[in-house]
Amino acid sequence: MTIEKLTTPQARILTLDELAMTADSIARLQLPNGMIPWFHGGHCDPWNHVETAMALDVMGRHDNAHLAYEWLRTTQHRNGAWSNYYRSDGTIEDTKLDSNVCAYVGTGLWHHWLCTQDDETLKLFWPMLDLAMTWVLSMQRSDGTILWAREELATPWDYALLTGCSSIRHALLSACHVAEVLDTPRPQWSDAAAQIDHVIRSGRDAFEPKIRWAMDWYYPVLSGALVGAAAKARLEDQWELFVMQDRGVRCVSDEPWITASETAECALAYAAIGDIDTAQYLLNTTSEHRTADGSYLTGLVYPNKVVFPADERSAYTGAAVILAADSLAGISPASRIFRYDELPLIRCKTRSEPVAEISVNSPESSAAR
Repeated sequence: MTIEKLTTPQARILTLDELAMTADSIARLQLPNGMIPWFHGGHCDPWNHVETAMALDVMGRHDNAHLAYEWLRTTQHRNGAWSNYYRSDGTIEDTKLDSNVCAYVGTGLWHHWLCTQDDETLKLFWPMLDLAMTWVLSMQRSDGTILWAREELATPWDYALLTGCSSIRHALLSACHVAEVLDTPRPQWSDAAAQIDHVIRSGRDAFEPKIRWAMDWYYPVLSGALVGAAAKARLEDQWELFVMQDRGVRCVSDEPWITASETAECALAYAAIGDIDTAQYLLNTTSEHRTADGSYLTGLVYPNKVVFPADERSAYTGAAVILAADSLAGISPASRIFRYDELPLIRCKTRSEPVAEISVNSPESSAAR
């Protein structure tokens, strides 16, 4: 795949005002206790809950984000984990304990601090983070990978997932940054991340095969486990398999199901290695999912653009779009949390200015800097 093969979707690049509408659509879903369900009356999982909190921070809704982390603090189990799904009424829908779901608070709290520089908030949530990471590492195998999950009172399942371990390695390193800010170093966390990197880079046979799913394609790049030439080669290798021209990313390779969250996350992966043009191209395709109030349809089935799940507009989808836009345009101080290149970013000057319209390699970008 080369950029010359791409055509430009007929989509207007998002502005900050439009992204603010998306953040508002997420904030409207937040319950008084801080929980952010997928949609009105829907359930919540801690991973997507953190992603939505991150998107709120990008757009300056720091109080909403703080409340979201407070909900995590009040629902955390004594062992440091969280259940897989919570209902809007506060009851637990799925008691399974998922290592990636529980680890992502590390990425979230580091992102929150980058946006707010609030040391007191880190101190408040540090015990939650320390306990969560301790639990996650209790699921580590001898080869360094992290077992996917276990039932609450049962033996852990006997396999690890590539997407999950990729995300966990990023969360562990993010948590290390939090520990450094608080002068409470946790070298075992960075050691664990390095072990995961070694397995991903040298032998993916350690993971349960999930090659049908797009996330297994791009997540090692999005998370920083693969960088440079290896990251570029991985993305190029399966572009034709997962990307529908001018539509976006299939969530699975063998169906015409385009999901805006996977598309935005894949845009993050391309931005991660500095391929801004491809990242912007992918992000533009999510405009097909955007609704009048700024929220995003979860998925579309082509060729007829059937909405699936029916009429679902998910908070995590809007959040992924915001995070991808931030990575491209430098909206927030946390915009480089998923970037592993050295390219400069262009910051938007007005709320009506298109996000990431200027190429970082253009003469205009040098003038802007």
